Amino acid sequence: MPISQDAHTVKQFDVQLANLRNMVLEMGGLAEDQLKRAITALDEEDLTATRETIARDRIINGLQLKADEDCISLIALRQPLGSDLRMIMSLANTVTDLERIGDGAKKIARMTLHIYDGVSSPPSAKLLRDVRPMAELAADMLHDCLDALARLDVKKALTIIQRDGELDQEFQSALRRLITYMMEDSRTIGHAINVIFIIKALERIGDHSKNIAEYIIYLVKGKDVRHVSMDVLVQDALEEE
Repeated sequence: MPISQDAHTVKQFDVQLANLRNMVLEMGGLAEDQLKRAITALDEEDLTATRETIARDRIINGLQLKADEDCISLIALRQPLGSDLRMIMSLANTVTDLERIGDGAKKIARMTLHIYDGVSSPPSAKLLRDVRPMAELAADMLHDCLDALARLDVKKALTIIQRDGELDQEFQSALRRLITYMMEDSRTIGHAINVIFIIKALERIGDHSKNIAEYIIYLVKGKDVRHVSMDVLVQDALEEE
């Protein structure tokens, strides 16, 4: 059953649902900002900004705890059904993925410290060549999934799911290049491993953004599209137009 936009008899429930959704969007904005900060600090070799990014992760963790508490409280006190229950469960799952996106940004920041805060010389540009394109794609996916959540936009959610395959391909190509560099010159192994952790974090951020997109479709349409092929999703969307 599609999500209902009707107001509830208990107005306070509407307020609580709206507050929960706003908190999740706030958390998403912080996660998006963390990713941008981490990549900028890497580009600019800014270790101060890198440490600040790591420290700020606790803010996202705090919002996760508050959102989880609110979800449990709403279910226990309001005993929601139908679209209301889907809303709460979808937001609860989104919170988990946003916290992990924040962890991914922190991972990138930690790897930046390993790369630039040691005694070895900085890595060559070729080792980092794939980071920026992957970061831009992951950041776009995250931004779009938050926009889709704010608008409950199923079509945009579908495009995010499609783009995850593109990010996966970028990751595989980058991984092959890094392995080649390590085989050609063993002196690059240390930095290359750190870069592998960075691109893996970006690939996982894309996965978490895809998860959120799937929750949006479930929230709005009542369809659990996890583990459903992209071809089937597109066909379903065409049939509903």
